[in-house]
Amino acid sequence: MDQFKETILKLDRAVPRYTSYPTAPHFQKNEDGGRQYQNALSHLSPKNPVSLYFHLPFCQKLCWYCGCNTKITQRYAPIEDYLHLIYREIDMVADAIGFKSMVSHIHFGGGSPGLIHPKDFLKLMERIRQRFDVLAECEIAIELDPREVTHDLAQSYVQAGVKRASLGCQSFDLKVLSSVNRQQTYAMSANAVEQLRSAGVEKISFDLIYGLPHQDARSIEHSMRRAIGLKPDRVSFFGYAHVPWVKKHMRLIPEEFLPDNGSRYDQFLAGSEYLQQNGFIPVGIDHFAKSDDSLIKSLNNKTLRRNFQGYTDDTASALIGFGASSIGETAEGYFQNAPQTELYKKDILDGKLPNHKVFTFEQADKIRKEIISELMCYGSIDLHETIQKWDLDDNYFNLEISALSYFDEIELITFKDRLSFEINQEARLAWRIIASIFDAYLVRNSVEPKHAQAV
Repeated sequence: MDQFKETILKLDRAVPRYTSYPTAPHFQKNEDGGRQYQNALSHLSPKNPVSLYFHLPFCQKLCWYCGCNTKITQRYAPIEDYLHLIYREIDMVADAIGFKSMVSHIHFGGGSPGLIHPKDFLKLMERIRQRFDVLAECEIAIELDPREVTHDLAQSYVQAGVKRASLGCQSFDLKVLSSVNRQQTYAMSANAVEQLRSAGVEKISFDLIYGLPHQDARSIEHSMRRAIGLKPDRVSFFGYAHVPWVKKHMRLIPEEFLPDNGSRYDQFLAGSEYLQQNGFIPVGIDHFAKSDDSLIKSLNNKTLRRNFQGYTDDTASALIGFGASSIGETAEGYFQNAPQTELYKKDILDGKLPNHKVFTFEQADKIRKEIISELMCYGSIDLHETIQKWDLDDNYFNLEISALSYFDEIELITFKDRLSFEINQEARLAWRIIASIFDAYLVRNSVEPKHAQAV
């Protein structure tokens, strides 16, 4: 991949991560009080399973790198109150659907879902099962701060049916973690893994970050060595997105110690090579998994998907979001709940679905959504199939093909014929840039970009 470093650094620019298309900045304020969302829910089919996402927007301490929607609390009362709102939302959504929908995936994110007490987590899962048909093969996954995992928590997860835990380790370099206000030792992560596996949660994923203060390739290799020693099934290896114009707390990070883009490139290279040398297979741009993992199976049989949680083997027909700021997706479009907890609370207590933003798909959006997803998942596309499926003119993508010719000249992509090409698998940091060619909404050369750099 070294052969592409100079080329990719020259091309590097602010582009979306494409966990959705169109991306969240293009969602529109919903003025109809949730009626459009209610209508979309009523159109779900009882024959097709759905996926559920629950957002807990609370942490005990703010990590300065965090880009999530979260708030700090040292008390449990706000979390307990919030869970009662979630129970109400579950009932409202289930009522809007009109039947007991099958569920094939459930994901708990945040914030820190691990802050939910064991008895309350069990109660939450009980409420979900009362209103939804949670299939026996449903994968229930939870994002956890390794500092919060206890014996009782781990036991409650197994009792509730949790099958995968994703641990936000971020780094195993104490100097790096200290610089972003995260006090977390290797022993804490090792203990979390031990507690979860002893209880019966066998599928363990790690989230690691590059591009933080004081990081370099050696620091990344050290963290990878420690991570692999704990034998995870998957590793997500994200680049830190420094967007202090969006998240003001990022201004607390000492910018003079942030690595430049050349160093970030080297860090990604070091981490991805180390993972591959130790039996992990790349999935998309930033996920790595063991050969027997379900992500690899979905990669090989072309059912891999990309959603707001990253890469997934979830093939559900719809995603329903619960909690403040959560985003759902149906055939009609995207639906986002109120990001502010107080607005979310007001809607729930008023008996309204808390949908505050929406994006309704037009045909052109669906076409480009499919293309960008294909590129982000597999690094290749056959536009002949797209043209045939959507009954398009052969010249529909002339502008994009013209723009892509430059990437062909510099060997980042290879055209098989005029309408099909493959991105170089060794240039994964360029995948977002190339996918952005098909983004009809991307405002290029913005003075204050809404997205982070590709590297």
